[in-house]
Amino acid sequence: MTFTTRLKEEITKNDVGQIESLVELSAFIKYAGQIKKNKITLIMENASVARRIYKDIKSNFGINIKITIRNQKRFRVKQIYILEITEKVEHILETLNIMKDNKNTLPEEFFLSTQEEKAAFLKGAFMACGSINDPSTAGYHLEFTSDMKKEGTFLSNLLKEFNIISKVLKRNNHYMTYIKSAEMISDLIRLLGATNSFFYFEDIRIYRDHKNMVNRLNNCEIANQEKILKTGIKQLDDIRYLRENDLTGLLDENVQEAIRYREAYPETSLQELADIISQETGRQIGKSGINHYFIKVKKLVEKHKEKNNQ
Repeated sequence: MTFTTRLKEEITKNDVGQIESLVELSAFIKYAGQIKKNKITLIMENASVARRIYKDIKSNFGINIKITIRNQKRFRVKQIYILEITEKVEHILETLNIMKDNKNTLPEEFFLSTQEEKAAFLKGAFMACGSINDPSTAGYHLEFTSDMKKEGTFLSNLLKEFNIISKVLKRNNHYMTYIKSAEMISDLIRLLGATNSFFYFEDIRIYRDHKNMVNRLNNCEIANQEKILKTGIKQLDDIRYLRENDLTGLLDENVQEAIRYREAYPETSLQELADIISQETGRQIGKSGINHYFIKVKKLVEKHKEKNNQ
C-alpha cells in the first residue's frame, strides 16, 4: 500500500458535519468528476474514497447511485470504482456551486467562509487528485493535479491561507500544484486530519534530518582533518627547506622549538601542538602564537627563495 493510499484512507475515516461534507464533495467533483448530459461520473481507484464519496452523496441528496467495479489490467491488476449519478443532477451541481457547462470554473464568491470549510475543500481535492511520496523511499513531494491552471492556482491560494507555500507548474496537458517543503507537507497532513500519517511522516522526517546533520558533521570533520594535514605538510616542507639551506639559526629559540615539535608531531593541529608545547615546557602558548611562529618560518623561506631567483 502506498503512502498516498494510506493517507486517503485515513482522511475518509474522520467524521465531518453536513457543511464540511458538502464542501468536500464539491471539491471532489470539481477535480475528479465528469459531467455530461445530466450525468455525473466519478472514477476512483481507492475503495475507502469510493465509500466516502458514496456516503456523502447519499446522505446529502438521498438519490440512487449506480456503482460499477471493474478490474483494470495495466502492469498489475487493480479495481476501479465508478459512481454514476443521473438523479437531481441540476440540484446537486447548484448546491455544490459547480457550473454544469464548465465544471472547472471556480467562482470567486465560493462558499468557503470558515477555516473548517477550507480544510474540507482541501480534503476533497486531495482525495480526488492528490498524491504524496513516501518520505522513507523518496524526497519530500506532495501534489494536486488539475486540468486547468485556474484550478491549480485556486488550490495554491487556498493553501497560502494556511501558510503553506506551493507552486503551480504545467506538466503535459495538466497543471500540478506541488509542495516540496517537508515542514509544510507535514502541516498539510495535519490539516487533513490524518494523525497517524502525520506521526509517520514526522518520524521519518526527524530521522532523515538527524542523519543529514550527522553526515554534515562528518563531512566537516573530514574537511577539518584534511585541512590540518595540508597545513602540517606545508609547514614540514618549509622546515625541510630551512634545514637543507642551513637557515634555522636565523630564527629565535621559540620558533626553533615550535619547529622541533612540529617535526615530532606532524599530524597535529595548531591548537593540539600549542597544548603539547605548553604541557611539556611549562610555557603557556596558544594557537595564535604557534601560527605566528610558522608565519615567520614561511616568510623566511619565501625571502630566501626570492633572493635565489634574483
